[in-house]
Amino acid sequence: MNTWSENAPSRPTGSHRAADERQLAAAALCAAVTLALGGLWVSYLLLNLGTPGEPNSTQSLRVLAYGLPAVAAGVLVHAHWPGRPFGWVMIAYGMAAVVPAVVAAPVWLENPSAPLRTACLVVDAVGNWVRITLWYSLPLWFPDGRLTRRWRWYTAGLALWVLPQVFVNTAQPQRYGAPNPLATGWVAHTSAFLDEHLSQAQEISHFALIALAGGVMLWRGLRTPSGRTRRILLLLLGTYLVWATARSLEHHFGDQWRWPTHWLVVGTSLLWSFSVAYVVVRTGSWRLSRSGRRILAGLLVVTLLTAVDIGLVALLVDGLTPSRTADALILVALAFLMGAALRPAVARAVDVIDRLYYGDRAHPYQVLRTLAERISHAGSSQDVPATLCATVVETLRLPAAALAVHTRAGTRTLARVGDPGEHPHHFEMLHHGAVVGRLSVGLRAGEQRLDGQDALILSSLASQAAPAVASLRLQEELRSSRERIVTAREEERRGLRRDIHDGLGPALAGLRLRTENATARLTADDPLREDLRAVSDGLGMAIKEVRRITDRLGPTPLGELGLDGALRQLVATFDGARPAVLASLEPSPLPPLPAAVEVAAYRIAAEALTNVVRHARATRAEVRVRVDRDALALVVEDDGTGTAGRTDGHGVGLRSMAERAAEIGGRCTVESPVLRGRGTRVRAVLPRSTATAEPPAATAPAETA
Repeated sequence: MNTWSENAPSRPTGSHRAADERQLAAAALCAAVTLALGGLWVSYLLLNLGTPGEPNSTQSLRVLAYGLPAVAAGVLVHAHWPGRPFGWVMIAYGMAAVVPAVVAAPVWLENPSAPLRTACLVVDAVGNWVRITLWYSLPLWFPDGRLTRRWRWYTAGLALWVLPQVFVNTAQPQRYGAPNPLATGWVAHTSAFLDEHLSQAQEISHFALIALAGGVMLWRGLRTPSGRTRRILLLLLGTYLVWATARSLEHHFGDQWRWPTHWLVVGTSLLWSFSVAYVVVRTGSWRLSRSGRRILAGLLVVTLLTAVDIGLVALLVDGLTPSRTADALILVALAFLMGAALRPAVARAVDVIDRLYYGDRAHPYQVLRTLAERISHAGSSQDVPATLCATVVETLRLPAAALAVHTRAGTRTLARVGDPGEHPHHFEMLHHGAVVGRLSVGLRAGEQRLDGQDALILSSLASQAAPAVASLRLQEELRSSRERIVTAREEERRGLRRDIHDGLGPALAGLRLRTENATARLTADDPLREDLRAVSDGLGMAIKEVRRITDRLGPTPLGELGLDGALRQLVATFDGARPAVLASLEPSPLPPLPAAVEVAAYRIAAEALTNVVRHARATRAEVRVRVDRDALALVVEDDGTGTAGRTDGHGVGLRSMAERAAEIGGRCTVESPVLRGRGTRVRAVLPRSTATAEPPAATAPAETA
């Protein structure tokens, strides 16, 4: 089974895009017609307030509350899921609810002839048939907005099953406050026969069809491997079942609680339309062509004009002017003003759609000015990378951005906002003809390639930030040199410690043992006995010196137990009745790491636990270590008094931890308080491999809470 945005790739340009735009235009036209009919309906009722039959038609206005949102959701499907039939399903459902009620309004008020009344009944029957059939099938269109062949046959059978129910409803004796011209002859007899033999089956099938559709959606949600798809399917299933419950309550208790059940149905149907719109907007493509944006802008203008027209009619009906002549003059003036304001209104609507979909991307100069203003307010050149990434994400509505600089040791990430994904789009940053860095961005959901206008803006942003990145390049060169020195130093120390511990140490211990054995075999008065004892004592002192040297080369537990064992031993050393110290390592055992990373992690953990015991007055502390593909994340958290207001030597320890992390390209931060005004959290993020000079700049491995 397909999933949401994964099965909605951007369609290629050419005939496919033209077909998608034609469908969007047709959908917008249907929405505009439905909206205009609704506006005319409301205006017609306002002009005929108090007329017999007007209250009955007014009660039907509630269909606008769920018919129009359904049509709007269908337009969004065409905009974000191009080529999906489900968009027409939502539009057909909304129009099937609105159009028959609009057509019926004159019948309620004017009491027309039998042929016109019959035509209205036919329109109402067709609308009910389409609406009820589609309603039972709505869950079957997800998750990809299409029906398989099996479910197409099921929908056709469903339409046949609904047809007798619609026929019986159409042939009721009284319709629109007058005798029904269809409730005679064979129509009446057939309606009575169907009602007698199928009413109970129709009642039972109502719940069976809801259960079937909901069960299919639940089954699809449970078997999908995508957690995102599963959550969205369950959201839609929940809103559909709530809607179905409201409809069932209206059917059974509508006579006793008419208005509560009516508005419950309206509210739940609105909830369904909003849920569909939310899902489509969040999972579909955000790429709209210029013509597509103008189509939506035109629909927005039609909505505004309809609202203005209804408002004016309401004011005129309330007696705003003293005569019909004044009313006519106002209408003429309004028509002139609306014509004059149409062009700027369309331009403004296009601007609203552009900002809604792409933020400031439709106004590239504004994006560049925003970046220039933010850079001018930045505290130093070090803030430029983070400012650039944040500007890209916020103004262009892109999911992620990263800025990297090229050094002799490789590419180093300076800032990152979000996750660019596995296939980011890169923009080289040139300064005096040399490539000094690159700006990388992630694609929006549903996009296979970056939009041309986005690429143009990002190229300009990269060019504008290139001088600042070039000035940071030397600093990064110095930093990477220091990191390489620290890494080489720690690797050499680990090698020396291993050689001394595994080679020289055992050799000296063996010589001392042989010396002591030889001494034990000599008689008490042998003159060599004292000499051998002196040699043994000298070997003992040499062994102590070797241990002292290995301790200075690095923490002894690291050489003997590795980082896993060393951290567990460290936790066990500090663990007591108060505080209780817990350890969590993921994965366990930890993978092999560079010596510099192991030493920094161990020293930071030791210093943090020392501060907990000495200063925090905590009851518990926890050490969490997680290693992923890029970095090691270390968190030491306690529930103590925090660090606020502390003036003792504790600050030296904080600086020491920060320096140990920084010298290998990582970072260490301290947060206090962390929970309910108490506690301290020390978080260190260290690069998994210091040799590749790709430090974790702005993202860290997710940590277990």
